[in-house]
Amino acid sequence: MADRLGQLNVRFHNLPAPLTPLVGREQEVAAVCALLRHPEVRLLTLTGTGGVGKTRLGLEVGTNLLDDFADGVCFVPLAPMSDADLVIPAIAQALGIKEAGERTFADLLQAQVRDKRLLLLLDNFEQVLAAAARLSALLADCPQLKLLVTSRAVLHIHGEHEFPVPPLALPDLAHLPESEALAAYAAVTLFLHCAQAARPDFQATPANIRAIAEICVRLDGLPLAIELAAARVKLLPPQALLTRLGHRLQVLTSGARDAPVRQQTLRSMLAWSYHLLDAQEQRLFRRLSVFVRGCTLEAVEGLYTALGEMPAEVLDGVASLIDKSLLRPSEQEGEEPRLLMLATIREYGLEVLASSGDMESTLRAHAHYYLRLAEDAEVEIGGPQQAAWLHRLERDHDNLRAVLQWSLEQTGNKEAIERERSMETALRLGGALRSFWVVHGHLSEGRSFLERALAAHEGIESSVQAKALIVAGHLALIQSDYDRAEPLFQQSLALYRQLEDQPGIAFALSLLGSVAWTKGQMPAARALTEEALVIARQVDDMERIANTLFILGLVSSSQGEYARARALFEESVAIHRVSENKRGIAHALSQLAQVLLVSQGDQARVSLLLEECLALSQEVGFKEGMAAYYCVSGQLALSQGDLVTARSLAEKGVALYREIGHRHGTANALGVLGKVCVLEADYATAQAFYEQSLAISCELSEPWVAAVFLVALGEVVAAQRQLVWAAQLWGAAEAMRDAAGVPIPLAQRADYERSVSAARVHVGERAFAASWAQGRSMTPEQALAAKGQKPAPPPITTTTPPAYPAGLTAREVEVLRLLAGGLTDLQIAEKLILSPRTVHAHISSIYSKLGVTSRSAATRYAIEHHLA
Repeated sequence: MADRLGQLNVRFHNLPAPLTPLVGREQEVAAVCALLRHPEVRLLTLTGTGGVGKTRLGLEVGTNLLDDFADGVCFVPLAPMSDADLVIPAIAQALGIKEAGERTFADLLQAQVRDKRLLLLLDNFEQVLAAAARLSALLADCPQLKLLVTSRAVLHIHGEHEFPVPPLALPDLAHLPESEALAAYAAVTLFLHCAQAARPDFQATPANIRAIAEICVRLDGLPLAIELAAARVKLLPPQALLTRLGHRLQVLTSGARDAPVRQQTLRSMLAWSYHLLDAQEQRLFRRLSVFVRGCTLEAVEGLYTALGEMPAEVLDGVASLIDKSLLRPSEQEGEEPRLLMLATIREYGLEVLASSGDMESTLRAHAHYYLRLAEDAEVEIGGPQQAAWLHRLERDHDNLRAVLQWSLEQTGNKEAIERERSMETALRLGGALRSFWVVHGHLSEGRSFLERALAAHEGIESSVQAKALIVAGHLALIQSDYDRAEPLFQQSLALYRQLEDQPGIAFALSLLGSVAWTKGQMPAARALTEEALVIARQVDDMERIANTLFILGLVSSSQGEYARARALFEESVAIHRVSENKRGIAHALSQLAQVLLVSQGDQARVSLLLEECLALSQEVGFKEGMAAYYCVSGQLALSQGDLVTARSLAEKGVALYREIGHRHGTANALGVLGKVCVLEADYATAQAFYEQSLAISCELSEPWVAAVFLVALGEVVAAQRQLVWAAQLWGAAEAMRDAAGVPIPLAQRADYERSVSAARVHVGERAFAASWAQGRSMTPEQALAAKGQKPAPPPITTTTPPAYPAGLTAREVEVLRLLAGGLTDLQIAEKLILSPRTVHAHISSIYSKLGVTSRSAATRYAIEHHLA
């Protein structure tokens, strides 16, 4: 080979011929080739975790660059050696250089390569890193030589350029494309290629493609892991294989016999990397495996502190693990990066942590750090750094979940002291996470955890129990589970009274007041919240004062005391502004806007309040605030006749309320959709929406809320000529409103009274009064089931609906005929038993379709087209 090396016109290479195609590395190949073509790049290191495909990428690059190096490309496999002194002899031997006299291989190599334009591909350098300095000397002596190195660790020598080799491209499981598009992802393509090599008849189908995508994601896009998994399809179909990947190191054990031993199983590949670490690095690697989906450097230092050790070694140790491709830092501008460990690597880390005997102490330290973090966050979340702390908790959500799960699992611990300590951790952590769960909408998760923790609370301090009880109740209240929330609040209140904890007493009383409000027990709601407000003011608990004022505002608004409600919400907003509690500000703003809207006061201000509510809610991730914005903004759009915007906003509100399990809000948002359909004269759909809202209110035992939907449903069925049933619905609603002391909202009163008056005229006073009286004795469910009168025939009866000019609907033609007959909007409303607002919407639609702007023009059109 040395002779051939001296012949400049011959392209020398010893690159092994690939037996399989390289999948999904087109961009990386192009990027590495481009780097090596730069004159200043003489040493390029391909780094990455074991199994990511560094060697295969390096070989492809070497093949592509044959024409760029006049003296060839030489592949030097270093995996079999661990002695750094053997690296230079190995390079020399690969080039065919033989020993000569007393000259060293270094001298011989330098002499042969000094003037050659040559690329050396040094594979698997991680276990001979001590030889890196010798590469520097070789490059210095050979100005045209270039080195391409594959290594799990960075070499850290002058002139080195690093190219981290990423895992293969993966699909997003939350937004999976069609089957054909999925197969284009490199990881999926590789799986299919290897599966078909193992079983030629294997095909991707709509039934198995998602499982294949999940397998690739579960394996972090690592080519070696995917190849090992795909080989299993001879025995296991993709869904069964996916199920078994919970223990991937036990499943992925059937590599090719001609592959290096370290690549024949996933565990061997990871063990290779692990045993290259020194003792301190191994200990750090093991401990890092307890973190789920990454952590901060501060968290690692906190773990060491909790273990009673100095965290001084952490920074250098983390940097070393990053260099060795066992950790990777996330890219976060302006912040310390998160330290991420591939799930495949983490599973191995947990194995070696368990075998080391340090699992229990490490998990306990992990729990200690995150409990402290959550309790620090609890204090800060009420202030100006709310968004940052909520974001921080969201980033560590999986770590918090892991601690909660671990603490619950300790209930079976035989040592009573350890069992109680773990349960106290669980309840303290659950109590500290209240605002996080509430703001970010993790309500079901929080409830599930706290219910399980509270079931095993014996021996825990009363203060810890009381806080956990009130948090569990608060989450249940937001999800409208009043039957569960109320006893939890009562138990918490009893404990707070025993402890003489005044802020806790005020909190429990205010939440009990909120439950009473939802049930329509307005005197009790007012008494409980006013008592809570007195106590909160006495102890100067500003957050409690603001929140209690909010609940009092709800009570006052429901009872038609709009001026008082407005003052209460404004005071709540003002207090939250002082503390810069953005979630609190947003919540109060949404209700202040609602009051202004229903009371028909200061309408210009409503939009401004809602926009601020949305901006603050989005900033802190407050899902309930965003849903309230959509719902109230939908009502505002309705009042302005913008039905398209109203529908879009209401649909978003329904979706978000459903996502967080807020059933009371869901019913209200469905009611807004019902009103949109009314104004579009789509009465069947409107009726369906109102019946859904009504069903939710009945299920929640909210009779005064049900009354709102009974009134709306009555107007819909009246428009469909079901006037007796409408009277029954209105009668039932009146009885429920009277019982709760809740009037018809001011903004709805005029339309309601017109609809009732028109129905009374058409049915007759005596029959109408009888139906109304029947309704007053009915429950909401009975009123809904009554349907006392079948619809009268519509004004125009035809077997096939006629086609009207300009796209007019039958109802719009009906309105146009009356308009052309000289009737006013109010007269048309009374004639058709519609609200003036509905008639106005119809006339606006008619004008738009006809391209006219006046009654006279619309009348002329009606006459010309024989519609009048």
